[in-house]
Amino acid sequence: MSIYFHNEGCRFKYREIAKSKKWLRKILREEQKKEGDINIIFTDNNTILQLNKNYLSRNYFTDIIAFPYTEGKTVAGDIYISIDTVKENAKHYKCTFWDEIHRVMIHGLLHLIGYGDKTAKEKKEMRKKESFYLSEFTS
Repeated sequence: MSIYFHNEGCRFKYREIAKSKKWLRKILREEQKKEGDINIIFTDNNTILQLNKNYLSRNYFTDIIAFPYTEGKTVAGDIYISIDTVKENAKHYKCTFWDEIHRVMIHGLLHLIGYGDKTAKEKKEMRKKESFYLSEFTS
């Protein structure tokens, strides 16, 4: 079981793979979960739009789509991250591109773990966990 990083439809080169794997594994431990196969796939807006249409029946761009294959305490799945939307969101939220990349990685992992973000209460908990775990990466 491992965490893998891929590119699909973009030329983005993520350079903090070793640090990110260690950090994501720490999050899993803190959430009392086991590591399964987790794929983090960096892509572009066109690919994420097609995924959104084909699998979620949504016709809009998004920063992340997570497909969980989690069973019990073993967390597994695919996390697609649109580099295009992350760049736009970083400008919108006035944060660095790298902070936004890491925030969406956490967001995707939390979805694989089982956290939702449909209700106001779920969104509040998700944001709190994102901020906490983001501070662990940057410290």
